[in-house]
Amino acid sequence: MLLLAHRGASAHAPENTLAAFQEAVAQGADGVELDAMVCGSGEVVVCHDDFLDRLAGEPWEVRRTPWGRLQRADVGTRLGFAPARIPLLADVLDALPTHFLVNIELKCDHFEDLGLARKVARLVEERDMADRVVISSFNPLCLFRMAAAAPTLRRGFLIDPDKGWGLQAHAVTPLVSSHSVHPYHAQCTPERVEGWRERGLRVAVWTVDDVQRARALREMGVSYLITNTPRAVREALA
Repeated sequence: MLLLAHRGASAHAPENTLAAFQEAVAQGADGVELDAMVCGSGEVVVCHDDFLDRLAGEPWEVRRTPWGRLQRADVGTRLGFAPARIPLLADVLDALPTHFLVNIELKCDHFEDLGLARKVARLVEERDMADRVVISSFNPLCLFRMAAAAPTLRRGFLIDPDKGWGLQAHAVTPLVSSHSVHPYHAQCTPERVEGWRERGLRVAVWTVDDVQRARALREMGVSYLITNTPRAVREALA
């Protein structure tokens, strides 16, 4: 079971920043999970929230704010860390070690993705990283667009625990997932994990910091465990 640092090692550094990804490397993670969206001037940035109220105390909507302005937002201080900046996806991909697995979540709740799938595919392909990238999203349209833009890139559907299980797990997942399925960890049972594995899908669960739960998921056959605390989980599982 590989350990992926959730938005970087976000228990110890501001989420989705270069500092968090560097901390993931220092903590011995196998890779990272991160969030990608298109900003107002068209660049792909690494950020989870649509608006910057929580992260920076600013009312800015990322998809409508140009990169030049986003660079001024401090997304570290309000989270209890040193000041930090939103990075470009290109800069994060360039900064990660070559052995790292990268789970890129496409963040788009709208019908129109502003070219997100196409732009992410290009960034990954330009760096020859297809063999260590997994693309995930809660939005099946994003994964359909990714399949059209880059058919060989590995895709995994994120199952929303606040929506109906059956439709997502049994209807949408087979349509859009080529590599993995990404349920919330509490939705995993041995039977469900075994069923996905029998269909050739890896299981990536989020977000697990509890060691006992991590052990149970490893026993079920989960492939990727997304955690805020990769070092602590690694040491406990050793």
